Amino acid sequence: MGDLIIRDATRADLAVLRDLFLQARRETFHWTDPLLFRLQDFDIQTEGEAVMVAEVEGLIAGFVSWWAPENFVHHLFVGKSYMRRGIGKSLLQAALSRMEGPARLKCSQRNESAIAFYVALGWRVLEPGHSEDGPYFLMEFPGRTKTPES
Repeated sequence: MGDLIIRDATRADLAVLRDLFLQARRETFHWTDPLLFRLQDFDIQTEGEAVMVAEVEGLIAGFVSWWAPENFVHHLFVGKSYMRRGIGKSLLQAALSRMEGPARLKCSQRNESAIAFYVALGWRVLEPGHSEDGPYFLMEFPGRTKTPES
């Protein structure tokens, strides 16, 4: 794998991010009708969120988005051909480095590989929940706190 660059997303990235989001959700959430996912979902679901991308050899390999006011990680997706290379971990660490205090996310209970990924990185399950997308786990990462001198 070439050099990995984590950077803020730009408007020029939108077309690629829309496509990545669509394809990744269709592959990941195989229990959901793939026709329910649309290209414009990316714009709707990340509106107002901070978004960072992972770039490998000039190509977008994945992204993370979060709702900054609540340190809530909303989406973390890596393209299929870039999986298991540490890209998801790098994206998540970059997002967490911009947050103060604990971070949270919801992970589908059916997405066992994602749950294992988050737990391996130090996230813990707080409680189960249920949404229109089905059962999920609310998870938390303890985070860091800034000292008065920082």
